[in-house]
Amino acid sequence: MVKHLPAPIKQLLTLRNPHPLPSPPLSRVHDVLRRTHLDAKSKQAETGWLVLAACTLLTVNRPPCFGQLYRYVTRSELNANFRNVNLEAAVNRAAIIREAALKSTIFVGVPRVILSLTALHETLDEDVKASLRTETTQRLATAKNIEATVARGKALWDSIYAPHADKLHDKLGTYHPDFIAFIIQAYGTVLSPLPGVTKTFLDASSIDDPDQGNLSRALGSVIGIACLRAEERVVPQLTSHVFGLLKARYVENQSDEDRWLSSDEGTEWVIRTVDEILDGVKDWEEHKARL
Repeated sequence: MVKHLPAPIKQLLTLRNPHPLPSPPLSRVHDVLRRTHLDAKSKQAETGWLVLAACTLLTVNRPPCFGQLYRYVTRSELNANFRNVNLEAAVNRAAIIREAALKSTIFVGVPRVILSLTALHETLDEDVKASLRTETTQRLATAKNIEATVARGKALWDSIYAPHADKLHDKLGTYHPDFIAFIIQAYGTVLSPLPGVTKTFLDASSIDDPDQGNLSRALGSVIGIACLRAEERVVPQLTSHVFGLLKARYVENQSDEDRWLSSDEGTEWVIRTVDEILDGVKDWEEHKARL
């Protein structure tokens, strides 16, 4: 059994920027979150704001900022020790943040998601942590549910990429025979809403809530846009998911928030708000570099 890294390998791992970029002071993060949140609140789009903020901070790999997002939505002041919302509200907001992180895996990969979820877990209040769901439910593939999962994934795929869904499906399948099968299953298990009720910023939740953290079809597209906009240099994929959000307006029984988010105005607001959060983080780095 190998218990220690050989010294040359250990030295190599210290090179080429091995750590996440430094986070801005929490006061700056708090100001950016407050400013964008107040704007979202005026538009009744707080759920959209929460998931896009989570995915933006996760993608730019600032784990402390990701943990600070939970503190911001459960505290009235930057350094407050006590929540200004009740347990059920805090659980709901924590569940939405970690669900947004899970869905981000499809767009930015596992490593950054692990770092951000670790930071969130370390930031959570103990009673909130104890009230979050601890067992997987409908996402565990079984012989009984795999067909429904694949059907759910294909339906989401068609919803996002129509009228080119079949053509794109077949094209990606030529790159690797298992690639498109993986994507469709990931869409079905992770990106699409699970059967049941979807949650919003102002909802409550508990450990007995079977729909804890469940996000709508429109919010799934908001997550894709936030990740891909923050990731940069993936314009074709970003464009596809912008279309995906615009097409979410045709989903039946939408909430008022989802209806606005999938409008032309709402989709533009999503992109601009992601940019504002990005600028709030990156401008600080440029300022620090000049000192």
